[in-house]
Amino acid sequence: MSIYIGSDTKVVVQGIGSQGTFHAKRNLDYGTQIVAGTHPKKGGTTWEELGKPVYATVQEAVEAEDANTSMVMVPAPFTKDAVLEAHEAGIDTIVVITEGVPVHDMTEVYDVVVRRGGRRLIGPNCPGLISPGKSNVGIIPADITMPGKVGLVSRSGTLTYQIMHELAQAGIGISTCVGIGGDPVIGTQFIEVIEAFAEDPETEAIAFVGEIGGSEEQRAGEWIAANIPDTPVVGYIAGYEAPPGKQMGHAGAIVKEGGPGGESAAEKKQILESLGIAVAMNPSEAASLMIQRLG
Repeated sequence: MSIYIGSDTKVVVQGIGSQGTFHAKRNLDYGTQIVAGTHPKKGGTTWEELGKPVYATVQEAVEAEDANTSMVMVPAPFTKDAVLEAHEAGIDTIVVITEGVPVHDMTEVYDVVVRRGGRRLIGPNCPGLISPGKSNVGIIPADITMPGKVGLVSRSGTLTYQIMHELAQAGIGISTCVGIGGDPVIGTQFIEVIEAFAEDPETEAIAFVGEIGGSEEQRAGEWIAANIPDTPVVGYIAGYEAPPGKQMGHAGAIVKEGGPGGESAAEKKQILESLGIAVAMNPSEAASLMIQRLG
């Protein structure tokens, strides 16, 4: 089993330019059901690189191909309209890879699509998600991992790749990896993914990669301590050397308040460890801690 995506996931790609085509082709070759692409001026044509149909709208892709998931690769100025279109077409899971989406656009999208619409929105500014051996929706390199029992959720793509690769070298696979993105406004939060892992019978351990800024990691830690205290959980918080007030990479990775709010990496580590969660100082240590816990 896996969460959010699986072998029955049917993906329509919004944004079939060079990057969208590259990653869609790679995911199709992996076995993901990429069923169509969309382009407002190319409806009725064939996506030659994939041999799949192109529709003018997401609604047409849903009606003709039974698409239930969207991979959004359109430029940032057009992302809001693309996500709203997928929502209105009835897409269940919308995965937004695009970075640089304006915060006020995402605020509107979150209100319409997530809060009132009840859709699952992953991202933006994320690597997407993969259930090894079943489906890959996004830009995660599939060859660095394999099917297994560790659920992985992260705000950072590349740090996640390192943990997955080191786990794979130790013979440990992934049930699902979800990159939720590092922007101030994202669709799906840490705690929602961890709750889904807790309900997944094939996920026996959880690893999460957080960053400085905000307090979602602490909320997730409190939920873990209260609900799944016996599940092996390992955390890693990126940005131990980040100075207060300086944005580090992701738009949401900035220590604004510090102090009791716990926005720094050291503060988050201390709070999570007080809740009984092992927290690593780097990705390699996170992988090692997980390997130790799985024996």
